[in-house]
Amino acid sequence: MFEPARKVPHRHEIHGDVREDEYFWMRERDSQPVMDYLRQENARVAEALKPVESLEGKLYREMRSRIKEDDASVPVFDSGYFYYTRFATGQEYEIHCRKKGTLDAAEEVIFDENRHAKNYDYFEVADVQTSPNQKLLGYAADTVGRRIYDIHFKDLENGASLPDKIQAVTANFVWAADNRTVFFVRQDPETLRSYQLYRYEIGSGAQPALIYEEKDTTYNIGIWPSKNHKTLFLAIEKRDSSEWRTLDANTPRAEWKTFLPRENDHEYSLIDGGDGSVYVLTNWKARNFRLMKTAYGPADKAKWTEVIPHNPKVYLEAVDAYEKFLVISERENGLTQIRLRDRATGGERLLKFPDPVYEVGSFPLPEFKSDTIRFNYQSMVQPPSVFDEVVATEKRTLMKVREVPGYNRELYESKRMWAKAKDGTMVPMSLVMKKGTKLDGKRPTFLYGYGSYGLTTDAYFRSSAFSLVDRGYVFALAHIRGGSEMGREWYEQGRLKHKMNTFTDFIACAEALIAEKYTSSEHLYMMGGSAGGLLMGAVMNLRPDLFKGVVSAVPFVDVLTSMLDESIPLTTGEYKEWGDPRIKEQYMWMREYSPYDNVERKAYPNVLVTTGYHDSQVQYWEPAKWVARLREMKTDNNLLLLYTELQAGHSGASGRFEALKTLAKEYAFILMLEGIKD
Repeated sequence: MFEPARKVPHRHEIHGDVREDEYFWMRERDSQPVMDYLRQENARVAEALKPVESLEGKLYREMRSRIKEDDASVPVFDSGYFYYTRFATGQEYEIHCRKKGTLDAAEEVIFDENRHAKNYDYFEVADVQTSPNQKLLGYAADTVGRRIYDIHFKDLENGASLPDKIQAVTANFVWAADNRTVFFVRQDPETLRSYQLYRYEIGSGAQPALIYEEKDTTYNIGIWPSKNHKTLFLAIEKRDSSEWRTLDANTPRAEWKTFLPRENDHEYSLIDGGDGSVYVLTNWKARNFRLMKTAYGPADKAKWTEVIPHNPKVYLEAVDAYEKFLVISERENGLTQIRLRDRATGGERLLKFPDPVYEVGSFPLPEFKSDTIRFNYQSMVQPPSVFDEVVATEKRTLMKVREVPGYNRELYESKRMWAKAKDGTMVPMSLVMKKGTKLDGKRPTFLYGYGSYGLTTDAYFRSSAFSLVDRGYVFALAHIRGGSEMGREWYEQGRLKHKMNTFTDFIACAEALIAEKYTSSEHLYMMGGSAGGLLMGAVMNLRPDLFKGVVSAVPFVDVLTSMLDESIPLTTGEYKEWGDPRIKEQYMWMREYSPYDNVERKAYPNVLVTTGYHDSQVQYWEPAKWVARLREMKTDNNLLLLYTELQAGHSGASGRFEALKTLAKEYAFILMLEGIKD
């Protein structure tokens, strides 16, 4: 019934290394052979999952039932209005609202995403911003899934949509203080690298003016306003290097000023001090970053004043400045934490939290003179909770706990455990399970990992996970190197020539779960997406015997071919993550683990691979080629499935409910392998 993917000879050769790539033809987007192959693979998925079709539907309904349909965010006060978003029952997208002066005022709906989404199969709004005088609104919408946006504008005084429209750009834009000038960032249409800054004046009829273009293809640019909206920031960054420029928001036609020119191995960011000063979060002579203070540039590092010194055990992630205090977001021993610092006295205190593993994050409030901070707290058993705390009195008020219908925290417990890596490094894991779970080596266990770009896999609340936990699974997160859970060194030890640590750390976590009698290889499953899909592919090649089933979502698996192709997204800007394959030594780093290039004739676990046809981050052909090669080479009779969302991109289907359908399919696959069909 199902035909094998056709093979067309194609050869890659560099540094004397020859790679045969018979499935290279799958790059022919929109061609009939490609569409036939993807649709055939989707049909294969439908047939294989037929026994759990009803379970898949049940899982979707179950996960949807844990979402309160008529929910709303905690209002935020800004320039005379309380702003908030809410969902209406049965609707997929957010409704943006405000109330003037008081929460008792009449609600004003300023933007309803549902009304705009109804004509599209895919709809994502990445940013919604009001002008400084609160009279105009801008929003960036993607209707395909490739993270290419159009920016639209609306008059909030009369509700009319403005004729101004900025097309095919990033979602990154800011308002100047004149309430009519907008700066926005455009990406390269092929590589999607953010590289051009434009200025546009609403209602002028003039074309946008190009203000800056970054010529170095390893850098990207982005723009932000300061908290008081007096300064605009232009960040020009790549991994290991930064250059920031500033502009007085009141003079949008003035020249942007360079704060400190880019330097190799120096990363920094700026935080407006509100008093004419600027804070510099920098890794200059500080691997885990430190905080300095100075006047606006041109900067002289010799004149910087140290505010928070470097701490080799604490990773300084972010700082938010208010008139009287600083809110410091940091990470110690793998856990997030918030520290408050009095700007006048330098006195500090650390906020305390109850769970053994958790995630806490500061929510920056727009009012610079605020005497209150807001933070979001959650754990693997505690739904997201929003707190306000008066800094001077330490009075903490619970503003909202996300309501999760049918959920009872008392039924579950979370734990932290450690695995010993190949080189002796101790790697943390976070676990959630039913209370009283018997550790007999037979518990089905679901191990999730990512481990790239310095991004962290934190112990936040995942309501969907309880569809597995309630069926007896242990749900585990592996905080492997390549992320920043344990500080900047944790990231450094999981990239470039050290990338293999990411994969061997994950294997160590799996082995620890088996050694501690949580599970066995017959009941162990793993999942990762994007760079986490690379993790899945590499681990499958290294230790296919460790797992019964694998879910690899939008996986980056054809590392060498992609990194050698500067015409596609995520190439030149990624040289500092994976390496530059034009250099033989760095090519060989990737050659050692690239999943597509290391598929061998041997037995592999059961595998479900998912992708999005319009994915701009990992092109659909990477997982498509990988599955074709795996099917050609594997010696087992296990399932190998490829499911393509034909109307979606890297993040899957849009909408809060539609996105659950693919997850329900992935969980149904895992449960089917365990013999659970209900």
